[in-house]
Amino acid sequence: MKKMVTAGTLSVLVFCLSVGVATADKSSVTLEVPQSVQKGAELTIRVTVTHSANTALHYTEWLKVTVNQKEVARWDYTSNSRPEAAVFTKELKLKAVENMEITAQASCNNHGSKGPGTVKVTVME
Repeated sequence: MKKMVTAGTLSVLVFCLSVGVATADKSSVTLEVPQSVQKGAELTIRVTVTHSANTALHYTEWLKVTVNQKEVARWDYTSNSRPEAAVFTKELKLKAVENMEITAQASCNNHGSKGPGTVKVTVME
């Protein structure tokens, strides 16, 4: 009987772990910016982060935005100071002075990142 209980407990544990791995994901980003903007105008960059969870054990750990390979914004999160939701949006405004390659990336504290999202913005004279 004891062996049956141990085997049953082990089976339940393996099942729970496999379901957890199957539903786990990496943080991903989408960027919303205009394709072109007048030189000197204010440009709004909206970054939406999507992740399957937002709990003390599983959350987006950081989000960063770079423009022309220079970091312009970064948000760091902890288990006690997590993002507002599993899907959340951050917004920043920049003055358009030159053509821009905008890259955003977020990372899950357990599973990492699905990779960066990149868009190009043409600044018109």
